[in-house]
Parts: sequence; structure tokens; C-alpha cells
Amino acid sequence: MTSFLKYTFGLLAATLVAGCAAQQAPIDRVNGVSFVASREPATQAHVNSMLAVNADFAAVMPFGFIREPNDPEIIFDTDRQWFGETRKGAKQYSKLLQENKVRIMIKPQLWIWRGIFTGDLEMQTEEDWVRLEAQYRDFILNYAALAEEVDAEIFCIGTELEEFVAARPEYWDNLIAEIRGIYSGKLTYAANWDEYPRTPFWAKLDYIGLDAYFPLSEARDPDVEELRAGWQRWKTDIKTLSDSIARPVLFTEYGYRSMDYTAEKPWLVDSENQRVNLEAQANAMTALFQEFWSEPWFAGGFVWKWFIHHPMSGGPDNNRFTPQNKPAEGVIRQFYRQAN
Repeated sequence: MTSFLKYTFGLLAATLVAGCAAQQAPIDRVNGVSFVASREPATQAHVNSMLAVNADFAAVMPFGFIREPNDPEIIFDTDRQWFGETRKGAKQYSKLLQENKVRIMIKPQLWIWRGIFTGDLEMQTEEDWVRLEAQYRDFILNYAALAEEVDAEIFCIGTELEEFVAARPEYWDNLIAEIRGIYSGKLTYAANWDEYPRTPFWAKLDYIGLDAYFPLSEARDPDVEELRAGWQRWKTDIKTLSDSIARPVLFTEYGYRSMDYTAEKPWLVDSENQRVNLEAQANAMTALFQEFWSEPWFAGGFVWKWFIHHPMSGGPDNNRFTPQNKPAEGVIRQFYRQAN
């Protein structure tokens, strides 16, 4: 064998070994909450409730707004937005959280008027695609620079933008490279639960990010074992992807409504005719923790969602996602304490 071939095969072998080693190495677990943007600055009292559930990571989420799913204009960082939705607010939240030794993921998100699903954001003309690309570039680089400024551990380059990603793959490759030139931390993307197998750029990021609203059970009151069984088909596919590109999986969002049939369509946001079911939410959280938090290829996640005004959030009559002041809060506290 020539020296060149020996060198080439040796380099390839070393690369494969290093990739396998990185995949099997222990991952510093993310025990996170999605720290919801509010009208006013955060205070120490707002952080204390998050610390009480042993969370050590927070997703800070500034927002940009779009009028229609075919409109290329993104409105962001204006005085018409809530404080926490702006760059100034995201910086204040991040600094206060870091003073409490909470690590940060900056996760800029888009909101389409009336709550239209962002995965349906799709332009009708090439001119509008180019305009959207320029607008999104300005939006995301603004917050990539903030992530570098505040020394955030993770930056999320987008959330549930399937049509945009599918239609403009070269744009996203170039955008990731540009973000890397600004921000020196870890990168992820928050793919919807049914989008992630088609996301083309996972190998260019540091984490496979999933918004983990996978359907698990059609039962009104599923118990933990039924929910764990419901995870198996999804978990196998997720692990296969993680193994194939040697990237850990991060649940950029996870959570369940405190309602009947919570695991049938966990992405539901409508509030009508959904009976409160606190036990179902707690069971679903327990099953998720038991299935994922000890896996070596799993990096942790961010519960959806955590409001800064804890005493007024959630509660026994609330059927929304927040676990605050519900049995699910105790489940999170227990598992996050064990994971720390």
C-alpha cells in the first residue's frame, strides 16, 4: 500500500473512531424551560420559580411577526412589541438568568397572524422568496449576534419552517455558514415532530432539534406504561437518525396539555371542549422522562412553556401546556433534580 493510501485510510479510520466516540460520550444534560416573553423586564422573583423545579437552562424567545403565510415581510425588534420579544428584552432576560447560573438558548421565533402554522410559510413568487430570505437573514443574524454577545450556549436558527427549508436548501446552507461566522456556540434548529426526517442540514448543526409533539396514545386517560409503549416507534427512528450523523438529539420543545386525550394530538392549541385532566399531563411527562433522560444520545430539552408570573400561571383549572401549579410541575422538579 502506498504512503498516500495508508494516510487516507488512517485518516478515515480516525475520523470514524472520533465520530463514534463523540456520539457515545456523556452529554451535559439540558434541563430546560421555555421562558416565555412578557410585557415587562424579568425580576429575580420570576426566575426563582424556575429554579425551584431544578431547571438549569432556559430558552429565551424573541419574536418576529408576519401578517400572512405568503407575506415576505418580518416585523421584529420594534417598540410595538412586548419587552421580552425584543432584542433588549432577550438580553435582559439572558443576563438575569445567567446571574443565577442558568445557561441560555436564544431561540428567535416567527409568529404568523392568527396563529397560522409557521410550517406553511411559503412564497408564491421568486421575488417574494428573495425578499423573505433577506428579511429572515436580518432577523436571525440580529439574534445570532445577541447570542454571541451574551455568550449563550446554544442558538436556534429557526422553528418549524418546513416549507421554507424545503424550498430554499441552498439559502439555509449559506445562512448556517454565515451564522457560524458570527456566533461561536452550538447550533440547532427546532423541527416539528413530523418534519425532522426531511430536514436536510442536520450534519451542519450541533444538535438535532425536535419539537417533540409526537402522538402516543388515543386514550382519554393513558397511564405511564401505555405512553412509554407509544414512544417506541418514534424513539427508534429518532435514535437511528442520531446514530447516522453522530449528533445528539435535543427536544427544543416538549410538553402536553393538561386535558383529556393529551397524547393523541399533543400539538393541539384550541381550548374549547377540552376537559381538564391534570393526571394525563403528569403521566405524559413521566413517560417522556423515563424514556429519554437517561439515553446517552439524548441531550435533554425545554418544557413548553414557563411563564414568568408563576403564581398566576397554570393551576388546577387550566388545560393549557404550562405545567405550573399542576402535578406535572412536581414531575419536572423530581426528574430535573435527579438529572443534575
